[in-house]
Amino acid sequence: MTEDNSSIKPTKTIDMKGFLCPEPVFQTRQTVKEMNIDEILEVLADDPVAEEDIKSWVKKSENELIFFNKDDKLLKFLIRKVK
Repeated sequence: MTEDNSSIKPTKTIDMKGFLCPEPVFQTRQTVKEMNIDEILEVLADDPVAEEDIKSWVKKSENELIFFNKDDKLLKFLIRKVK
């Protein structure tokens, strides 16, 4: 996982701020499923439970979490579709 995401341009962004789990992880899964291999999804969320849920899903799905940042209440994930 990279420390700096300034050079990474996501293919798609989903804004899940205001949604409670399991909705952020469900939408992340659905969106990644529709993407092509090597495309990058940016997920923005503010439900603290989403941090563990999305990280766990990425690991189980064998995709790649290339960036994660928690800034106050905002969670930002960059996920590369691998499979």
